[in-house]
Amino acid sequence: MPARNALPNAKHVRAPKTGELIAGYIRSRIVKHELEPGDMLPTESELMEQFGVSRPTLREAFRILEAESLISVRRGVGGGALVTTPDPAIGARYVGLLLQIEGTTIADVYEARTALEPICAGMMARRQDPEDAKALGFAISRVADLIDAGHGGIPDARLWTQRTYDVHDVILKGSGSKTLALQGRLLQEVVSLHYAATVPDKFPSDSKPERFRKVLLSHRKLAKLVAAGDSEGAQAHWLRHMQTGAKALLGDDVKNKAIVDLFD
Repeated sequence: MPARNALPNAKHVRAPKTGELIAGYIRSRIVKHELEPGDMLPTESELMEQFGVSRPTLREAFRILEAESLISVRRGVGGGALVTTPDPAIGARYVGLLLQIEGTTIADVYEARTALEPICAGMMARRQDPEDAKALGFAISRVADLIDAGHGGIPDARLWTQRTYDVHDVILKGSGSKTLALQGRLLQEVVSLHYAATVPDKFPSDSKPERFRKVLLSHRKLAKLVAAGDSEGAQAHWLRHMQTGAKALLGDDVKNKAIVDLFD
């Protein structure tokens, strides 16, 4: 007769491996800012002695932390494990995988961004942080420079995507909400990965310079609304901007397509 308080299938509970425990310890120190990006971990020999483990076990811990984008390991003389800043693209790949499994369309992801970013734009205007305004102005100036450098006012397609996304990133951070900013960046990265795999290296030959100038004017209008502290105006304007962008980016031949395989 089984024990009264026995747990069913308890024999299947797996104890963490030593490598996982070491990775958890180092991860905890990074999260608590006891280790900062740019810090070098002790040498492998020192860590092996500290934890009382073999080299393969230590390297298993390193592989876990590398996969999480928490460290970067360089082999050879002068190498070692360097603490790094986590890359949102890592999280975006997992989010993208889950969305792919659900058969999510790129239009669905963009719709979520359209719901989120205008709120962040309004919050940014309400905060009126001078550093945010400065960062927004700089990001917009880089978009303007790209248009000026383009042939006939047509910017480089890949750089255009990158620099306009920088504007979006400033808006997300400018909200002052780390949670909203992270959610927005994950969605942004999913869309970015999709476009990197599907958008050609160059804009079509029939593209008109006015298209890009209008985007720039929209960016500048947002900057004015933010500077004026017009929260409602900034939110309403950025909603229109995102809706207009959806028409240009998500044509009828694209909007109903499922997210491409981000792991090719």
